[in-house]
Amino acid sequence: MAEGESKRGLNSTAASLLGFLHEGPMAGWDLVNLAQVRIGDFWTITQSQVYRELAAMDRIGLVEKGETGIRERTPYRITEAGREAFAQWIARDPGAETIRVPLLLTLAFGEFVEPERLNRIIAANRTIHEERLERYLAGIDEMKSRCDRATLDFGIGYERAVLEWFDRLPGLLARSDRDEPVD
Repeated sequence: MAEGESKRGLNSTAASLLGFLHEGPMAGWDLVNLAQVRIGDFWTITQSQVYRELAAMDRIGLVEKGETGIRERTPYRITEAGREAFAQWIARDPGAETIRVPLLLTLAFGEFVEPERLNRIIAANRTIHEERLERYLAGIDEMKSRCDRATLDFGIGYERAVLEWFDRLPGLLARSDRDEPVD
């Protein structure tokens, strides 16, 4: 492992890719798709990040590049150093989460959005959460590990809480600025 990498540790994107590579060699394209399916609802990894991290991890010996195959895809496999780096990363305290919800950012400045437009934005976002909850509920039986089930359970609870909030939202938005603050 390179000197700077050992002091700094893995970033979450690199660590996630190493986690996926425990399942076997994969090309960047495969990793992008797997990340979208497995963690895309709660963690964003872009295609450019995947390829940048794979190249960096290859340079420092955490992954090893294979021979380019069909469709010009180059598989990567995790090395022993990569397994060790991942083990150190996964054992750390993950720290506090940062909530980034685009709808909440829009609502924070909602006074500057025409009411009809804001209602369309809210309705579209509600639909996203309804569909996500349906997808999570349909996938319960497919979960193979206890950790997958625990992650899915969080997602189900989260989506239900968000939908309950959407139910309360019309009343919250109808309040005047002079009303009592929301607890």
